[in-house]
Amino acid sequence: MSAKQSPTQSPQLRGDAEAELAQGLPAGTSARSADELLHELQVHQIELEMQNETLRQTQLALEESRDRYVDLYEFAPVGYLTISHTGLIAEANLTGADLLGEDRRKLIGRRFVRFVVADEQGKWQKHFIDALNGGGKQSFELTLQKSDGTDFATSLDCLPITAGAAAATLRVALTDITLRRAFEDALRAKNVDLENARAVAEKANRAKSEFLSGMSHELRTPLNAVLGFAQLMAAAIPPPSAKQQQSIDQILKAGWYLLGLINEILDLAMIESGRVKMSQESISLDEVIQDCRAMIAPQAERRGIRMSFPVLEEPLRVDADRTRVKQVLVNLLSNAIKYNRPDGTVVVHCAMSGRNRVRVSVTDSGAGLTPERLAQLFQPFNRLGHESSSEEGTGIGLVVSKQLVEMMGGLVGVESSVGVGSVFWFELAASAAAEAASGGGVSGADEQHPMLPHDSSRQRTLLYVEDNPANLALVEQLIERRSDLKLFTAVDGERGIAMARARRPDVILMDINLPGISGLGALSVLHEDPATAHIPVLALSANAIPRDIEAGMAAGFFGYLTKPIKIDEFMAALDIALRHAAKSRQASY
Repeated sequence: MSAKQSPTQSPQLRGDAEAELAQGLPAGTSARSADELLHELQVHQIELEMQNETLRQTQLALEESRDRYVDLYEFAPVGYLTISHTGLIAEANLTGADLLGEDRRKLIGRRFVRFVVADEQGKWQKHFIDALNGGGKQSFELTLQKSDGTDFATSLDCLPITAGAAAATLRVALTDITLRRAFEDALRAKNVDLENARAVAEKANRAKSEFLSGMSHELRTPLNAVLGFAQLMAAAIPPPSAKQQQSIDQILKAGWYLLGLINEILDLAMIESGRVKMSQESISLDEVIQDCRAMIAPQAERRGIRMSFPVLEEPLRVDADRTRVKQVLVNLLSNAIKYNRPDGTVVVHCAMSGRNRVRVSVTDSGAGLTPERLAQLFQPFNRLGHESSSEEGTGIGLVVSKQLVEMMGGLVGVESSVGVGSVFWFELAASAAAEAASGGGVSGADEQHPMLPHDSSRQRTLLYVEDNPANLALVEQLIERRSDLKLFTAVDGERGIAMARARRPDVILMDINLPGISGLGALSVLHEDPATAHIPVLALSANAIPRDIEAGMAAGFFGYLTKPIKIDEFMAALDIALRHAAKSRQASY
């Protein structure tokens, strides 16, 4: 009955009310009228109707929730199956039926294993049993087969469900991973291609390095004879005539230029192939600048260029490779001198540039560069209009310098004004390391000019192992000017080893590329023999690429000299080795 019904419209309520009145009331209570009872019944009726409405709304919400669940279940992007403990499909959503390519009604009661490819049915049975007995979620991959015979890759997530004493069933979620697996296969194939490409690139780099090493050796070997004998002629007694000296100077100038060109091309090639190794350490810029000053001073004096170097109130240090910093600074100084005006100036400045960096700048008073020329800087073999001038150069030095500074984490820049000059600068990270203790070394008092007489109180012996006749002749003539030395020679490694054992020389000079056993192999034999292990062995080789030098020093050479020979350096290294041999001999007594 609705809230708007009158009491007369409800005979049952009316009768109930009259019966209650007819029974009478307990003593001491007031009688209740039929209208009051009817009113109370109407209130209860309204409450019941409200409760019914609430129940109806709740039922509607449950039905909507069920519909949403069904929609989510049926149209989920993942296939859902319920598989009995006997392996039969008990339930499947629409996606699962679509994945298996079968009408859902036809799936019910079929064995799931029939949709597994033959090769993986054993795998499925194992996982199926493990999932039912394991009590936890299991995930694995299978290749399934649709009803039409099409294979597809799936990922299965299985969870056992138990209800009382009933046998467990398995809830299975199927995800089609065909596209993912195809992508992974493509990625693996791509990785294989990349690995093959990397192997090819490494092989090409090795071939390039071997070519560069071989080319360097082949070019340096004849240059060693040209420059070596030219230096001997220049230092001959009696000295050459003025005209002869001019010819010798031209030979030396051309030879050293050719050697510099070889070095620059090799540096550029090694940088481009990524085979330049940096030894980053805290270095003193003042020491580097002073070393470069000594190296560049003769060139500046010949051209009448006034050089100005900074006097640092506080030591400045940078994190960099000492050798490479010197190479960069010498190149900038050499260019500043070479392309300056007569009686010009070169000013070197060094200071903090902010951002914890140190800037080294080289300012010249040359002709300067136009904006067009500046845009062409740092291009190999581009000499910016100096191709027809009398100044020798290749345009490679700046390119190498820029790349070396950038490999050390620095920057390179230039500012120039036509008719005023140019400023070339580079910046490197400042180092907070304390001043390193000054290293040892040979003092000036111990050094002797290579062409001055040496102490001949005891004639010492030198064994030179070399197969090239020109190189043998050059060293023979050099040693002839040393009254304190007696030279023995051997033309291959086996004879060198035999002579070293027989003669026990004070020092051995060893070529690397020898017929038969190499210089490295001979060195190993000498070190293993107690009779010769104490003899310092100097390498003298045209293998001058840094990795060749590193390999030689790692093998145990006392020192590593490269061809072409610079007589001063050759004699200095020889004297150091002889002093070491003398100390070793005294210690053994």
